[in-house]
Amino acid sequence: MMSSRYYALIPAAGVGARMGADFPKQYMPLAGKPMLRHVLDTFAAHPAIAHTYVVVSAEDGYIDEVTSEGNTLAGKVTVLRNGGATRHASVLNGLQAIRDRIADNDWVLVHDAARPGLGAELIDRLVTALENDEIGGLLALPVVDTIKRSDAQARAEVTVPRDFLWAAQTPQMFRYALLRTALETAANVTDEASAIEALGYRPKLVEGSPRNFKVTLPHDVALAELHLKGNP
Repeated sequence: MMSSRYYALIPAAGVGARMGADFPKQYMPLAGKPMLRHVLDTFAAHPAIAHTYVVVSAEDGYIDEVTSEGNTLAGKVTVLRNGGATRHASVLNGLQAIRDRIADNDWVLVHDAARPGLGAELIDRLVTALENDEIGGLLALPVVDTIKRSDAQARAEVTVPRDFLWAAQTPQMFRYALLRTALETAANVTDEASAIEALGYRPKLVEGSPRNFKVTLPHDVALAELHLKGNP
């Protein structure tokens, strides 16, 4: 049986409304290059990743410049211009577009374009933990803060026990056929693991890193730059 290959799929069709910028947040400059370029460079340089696909909207006017600069991504990254209105739609559209380039048993690592803090060591950790797993899984962090659930008036209603609670990160890594089936079947899911769970499977949680956080709000930008410039 042929060994499985590993592919990265980056949904990057979002507009980043909460960032309040004049252009999609994945193209915001961070530590000398666009946020998305940090992600693409990480996957392109990793020896385990056979190829990287980035899914953008058909109207995207930024991606060509981002991928052509320096030409170090040539032959390693393919742009798919079939992004959807949601992450779910973009990932599914991307999977459908690469159907003839990937085997059912190959692994797909779906990663947020707005998590530029991903490093090779985290990809290694995920691949090592899941390479023989029957289902797949994702990077995540055990919840350490006290969690409160509020009422409609933003008053603490109950303290939620944090035992066994994890905050999901990406990459989320599943076999092509299973992931595609899950996303074609599931509705109203916020990530790939949720779609897998909806089929009755239990994805494995692999400890990630605080550096691999999602840049969502303006104040996240300065923290991301600190990490990318090598500061602790």
